[in-house]
Amino acid sequence: MKLLKVHGSENDFYMLDATQFEQSLTESQIKQLAVTICKRNGAGLGDGADGLLYVDKADHLGPLGKMRVINADGSEASMCGNGLRSVSRYLAEQNNEQSFTVETMAADLPVAKMTDLAAGVPTYRVQIAPVSFAAAALKMHVNREAQKLIDQTIEELDSNLRFTAVAVPNPHLIAFVDEETIKGDQLGELGRYLNDGHNPIFPDGVNVSFVQIQGANQIFVRTFERGVGYTNACGTGMSAASLISVLLHGDQINNDVDITVKNPGGMVMTHVHQFKDESQDTIDLIGNATFVRNVTIDLEDALNGNFEQAQFTDTGEQTSYEKFVASL
Repeated sequence: MKLLKVHGSENDFYMLDATQFEQSLTESQIKQLAVTICKRNGAGLGDGADGLLYVDKADHLGPLGKMRVINADGSEASMCGNGLRSVSRYLAEQNNEQSFTVETMAADLPVAKMTDLAAGVPTYRVQIAPVSFAAAALKMHVNREAQKLIDQTIEELDSNLRFTAVAVPNPHLIAFVDEETIKGDQLGELGRYLNDGHNPIFPDGVNVSFVQIQGANQIFVRTFERGVGYTNACGTGMSAASLISVLLHGDQINNDVDITVKNPGGMVMTHVHQFKDESQDTIDLIGNATFVRNVTIDLEDALNGNFEQAQFTDTGEQTSYEKFVASL
């Protein structure tokens, strides 16, 4: 079995091209593989990962391929912006295409190769959509069954923070905070509580992001990701944060312009397309699609957590990415 270790803003994944198998993996094998190889702290394959990107043929005409995102805990995400950039690059190079669509769980999304952010840092643009503020789309139960949550407090969580909830299509809970708060432990405390499977507000869990406005069209985003925990970057989280920044802080973060979004793993650009009809809103997410190393391992060994015979070949791209981050 051949795998590719990839990342977008250090949000890292193992990518698996399902077309390499004569017989498709079962759903239980896909979940087991993700859980086993993504473990951290030396328990998984190499340095582990945030999740598994499962690339397959599209289910219908049009898209160049299909992406599924299996989190490190075995749950499946509706979308992953950082992962989609890496999948887009893979499909582009496999098919010699520059722009096309990729099938995801919620929609077929347009993607395109862009000018590199820096030397040796391949860069792709992907669309993040659909957008919904509806409580039903978020599976949210808050503030006496409110239909939306926009810039409001949630007393059960914190009486000072003001939250906005949006699905893009992954559910996100966004709060604007100061530097001290974004560096503190509160994000993790909220993220763990809201994803423990027992809270009444988001019973299916939710991605939680703290956002700091750093200047005109510049923000910093830190995310506790559902199914993962703290992550270096969350593509849909940065996209959701950009959209809400335009909605609530339009005097500093503008619609229909490039927004610089920094994160613990680096930097991306976003471009919000906000309309009066929120169902038409989309966000462009532009950032690196770095291929770190190629991995070859027996499938049964990988499923059973036996990684002794795994073979790793570095691409050398990580050095270029680290130089880019150091220059920010």
